[in-house]
Amino acid sequence: MKKALVIQHKFTIIFIVGLTLALAGCTSLLPHSTQEVTTPWKSYSEAQATFDKIKPENTSLSDLKKLGYDPAQTTNISILNHADLIRRLVGTGAFDIDLIDGALHACLSSKSTCFAYELEQTFTDKKRIGNFWLDFLNFDKQTDISGWQFDAIVVLSNNMVVYKQWSGKPSTHQFERERNPLGPLQGWGPSLIQPH
Repeated sequence: MKKALVIQHKFTIIFIVGLTLALAGCTSLLPHSTQEVTTPWKSYSEAQATFDKIKPENTSLSDLKKLGYDPAQTTNISILNHADLIRRLVGTGAFDIDLIDGALHACLSSKSTCFAYELEQTFTDKKRIGNFWLDFLNFDKQTDISGWQFDAIVVLSNNMVVYKQWSGKPSTHQFERERNPLGPLQGWGPSLIQPH
């Protein structure tokens, strides 16, 4: 009898330790996704460093393509014609075009030889965090979202860069939490009340 109790006690301890280890590793079972635009730049600082190498009046179209600003090879680069460029720079409101940089003003005045490349580079990493079972059973879903964004416009006239401008977010972070007190039963209420 004592031997059976000792064996049962050992089995209970092994079961509890095994269950604890299994549940501790469940966090790795939570969903994880990455949203990335495939380009030559793997970080905000790389995109910024490349942009800084572009020199108005010195960088040619072929130089620009070597730096990765090539719509045929790099995703998320738009080619803006003269009209698109004016819409981006001026907007829809009243604007005095004489306030624009001299080289850019000359480019916009030439019309047919003026165009631009617009780059939109983003990286988003979504990780589900928290307790696996609460997430799995729909009681508490927590998502940690981080990333960065880099945008640039490079204006060319006669295949020579005449103007450049950038904006961006070196670091983005967001936390989302969805709590459902009824867990997997949370969405059942309205479906049970509606007539079929």
